[in-house]
Amino acid sequence: MAQNIRNKRLDDIAAPTPQNTPASVSAPIGSLSKAPGVPTISEEAQGPSADDLTSAFAGNPALVSMIQGKLGSLVGRSSGYVESLPPAVRRRILGLKGIQEKHAKLEAEFQAEILELEKKFLEKYKPLYETRAKVVAGKEEATDEDVAVGKEVTEDDEEEEEEEEEEEQTEAAKVKGIPEFWLTAMRNVLSLAEIITPADEAALGHLVDIRMSYLDTPGFKLEFEFEENEFFTNKVLTKTYYYQEEAGYGGDFIYDRAEGDKIEWKEDKDLTVRVETKKQRNKNTNQTRIVKKTVPQDSFFSFFSPPTVPDYEDDEAADAASDIDERLELDYQIGEDIKEKLIPRAVDWFTGEALAFEGEDDLEGDEFDDEDDFEDDDSEEEDEDDDEDDEEVGAGKKDQAECKQSVSVLDLLVVSFSLLLLLLVWSLRVCLRSELIIIYGINRLAARCRAH
Repeated sequence: MAQNIRNKRLDDIAAPTPQNTPASVSAPIGSLSKAPGVPTISEEAQGPSADDLTSAFAGNPALVSMIQGKLGSLVGRSSGYVESLPPAVRRRILGLKGIQEKHAKLEAEFQAEILELEKKFLEKYKPLYETRAKVVAGKEEATDEDVAVGKEVTEDDEEEEEEEEEEEQTEAAKVKGIPEFWLTAMRNVLSLAEIITPADEAALGHLVDIRMSYLDTPGFKLEFEFEENEFFTNKVLTKTYYYQEEAGYGGDFIYDRAEGDKIEWKEDKDLTVRVETKKQRNKNTNQTRIVKKTVPQDSFFSFFSPPTVPDYEDDEAADAASDIDERLELDYQIGEDIKEKLIPRAVDWFTGEALAFEGEDDLEGDEFDDEDDFEDDDSEEEDEDDDEDDEEVGAGKKDQAECKQSVSVLDLLVVSFSLLLLLLVWSLRVCLRSELIIIYGINRLAARCRAH
């Protein structure tokens, strides 16, 4: 039968009394001192500094993950407010939920019809995409009609183009199609540019077309067509994205999983790994041997080996769940950017014109920064001594730009620090009050014993 585990050291400690307390030992708080009461205890408890907390969290990512999980578990919990309302009000709320459910069904129907409409117009786009692919590959030339329309929408000086036309035609006769069309376009898409390495560029230079098609079930497929190259034997590499059958909260499709083709790399041409060589010496024979080990490295072609959704019931998988979730989100975002941005407007990404429309939201924030700069300039005219302040502002902006990538991590740490600091302060206050109350009680007891 299980028994309670007792602390034997505590059993040997007796409460202090006039009989077992030596006369040479003075009380912690003298009899002439004013006995502290609970209301007189200072509310400002001395706790660890913010720097100490920052160091503690930086050195213990498991603690950060635990606090984040605790905070996440509070999301969606009922505050008890709705349950406290009168029955008639709760009945009306249930009625509103029923209306909301009808609205959700209409949203799902709306999204389904939008998908069918996208499929319909994709069939109309396909002839244009096929013609574009032939021009890029050099299989045919652009028509005079298309060139004329292109001149109308181009902002370049037409006179300069006419003067250089003969020269360009002579040079164009030596060039087939548009070299590195898709590589250049992809490098201008921010999400793709981040995963394309210098080693990938040689292989992506052989990319001749990117196509998209919808699946019979919710989802889409991307096809990357390559010409003969020295890196792999695949003519076409595909990446397929699957949605869940049920729509999400707002009627949108929810990402389920992705599958990619296996790349048939030629010997020593795998761009997703690097080979590390290491010498090992035998302790007995003193002979050396060279050991080769393949180590994964960053590459665009890892896009065709997407991460898999972890099993959250597995403890080890749950620990790495946050990292995998970020990779899954990035993988899906890249697929959406190729589908919604790159394929429909490939030539605008090739020329870089699409970038003017890509950062409109960011430019609004930059406008506010510019106003601050103008204010600094005005103050500089009023007082020349403000030059040093302007330099400090400029240095601060530089530091802010360098730390932009860590904003999300800092937000998490701020929330975690606040919660932990609150718990520490509360714990210290409780412990301090308890200790003073015990000392105060011992003093009073000792004083009464001496009086008797």
